[in-house]
Amino acid sequence: MNPQRLTVNCSMLFTDLPLLRRPQAARDAGFDAVEFWWPFDDAVPADREVDEFVSAIDDAGVRLTHLNLAAGDLAAGERGLLSHPPRTREFVESIDVAVGIGARLRTVGFNALYGNRMAGLDVAEQDSLAVDNLAVAARAAATIGAQILLEPLSALPDYPLRLADDALAVSDAVRREHRIDNVALLADLYHLSTNGDDLDHVLSRHTGRIGHVQIADAPGRGEPGTGTMDFARHLDTLDEAGYPRWISLEYRQTLADPIAWLAAFTNGAH
Repeated sequence: MNPQRLTVNCSMLFTDLPLLRRPQAARDAGFDAVEFWWPFDDAVPADREVDEFVSAIDDAGVRLTHLNLAAGDLAAGERGLLSHPPRTREFVESIDVAVGIGARLRTVGFNALYGNRMAGLDVAEQDSLAVDNLAVAARAAATIGAQILLEPLSALPDYPLRLADDALAVSDAVRREHRIDNVALLADLYHLSTNGDDLDHVLSRHTGRIGHVQIADAPGRGEPGTGTMDFARHLDTLDEAGYPRWISLEYRQTLADPIAWLAAFTNGAH
């Protein structure tokens, strides 16, 4: 695994520090790139908040590779606005903010969480809206050479994207209905494994459609080596298939040193 292709999710790691100090912590730990979930309380933050976020990353000397679009209140169980009719304006406005940040920080991917199923609303209506909103986001991302990413999630019964094929089917719909092809799969190995997806199949067969990879062990979502996943095999599969993009460390810290496991992989010992 090439350490130059690693990016650190600063919404999951270095959480003992205030958010704006985490990019420097990642730099101090030896990383050149970071990613974040939506780092603001609102879909359209004040210009001052945006500038402070950008400055924290610039000042640390790291690159912001990936950023989630506004996804609602995660602590309350919301998981995206993409397919929610009452929140469309909010979602679209967050696109402009995110792409503006991405243009300043060389961001290559924006994660658009799909949104939970809404009681009393026709599923087809939600799915149609999601495809249309993805087209808007993808066109905006394309202006800076970036992708929109679709992520299957686990442990959320109302979240409809569970397997890689679920996300790929939505990407196909965007391509078919809007002739846009920069909507890709975010392959979070923890979520896919937890949901029972065949990681060997996904990583080898769909390599060209994977826009980003995130890693955490299962069960537990901790550091690689704290669960039962065979990361040596999965990372080798990605290398052999020619996966050219970033790999994110998106796990919860459970050990005193959350990056000690990396030495064996980056030195080729696996």
